[in-house]
Amino acid sequence: VQLQASGGGLVQAGGSLRLSCATSGLTFSRYIMAWFRQAPGKEREFVAAIGLSASNIKYADAVKGRFTISRESAKNTVYLQMSSLKPEDTADYYCAADGPLRFVISTTESPYDYWGQGTLVTVSS
Repeated sequence: VQLQASGGGLVQAGGSLRLSCATSGLTFSRYIMAWFRQAPGKEREFVAAIGLSASNIKYADAVKGRFTISRESAKNTVYLQMSSLKPEDTADYYCAADGPLRFVISTTESPYDYWGQGTLVTVSS
């Protein structure tokens, strides 16, 4: 199983970025997909997750209304559209997969079986 995150970069405050996480080796439609992030000197934290149904979505309060998670089964890929970025959004962003056939989204790391490498997002003020 591989999860390949991409799309990070340097952006000014107020700007936008779209992260992608391409998966292989798992039945994508059977996995909850999530994004976590880890800022320098801080613990990794939950950002957003999308369940087997696209209507089952959860966001961290810190990103609600600014970030949008989506999934595209044809490409086995999950996205994180980030808008109105703030300097405090600066972090390594990780995608993760929980499954198969789990139906409750967890905001903690432990249930997630597979993780991608981080993609760095830097927001300048």
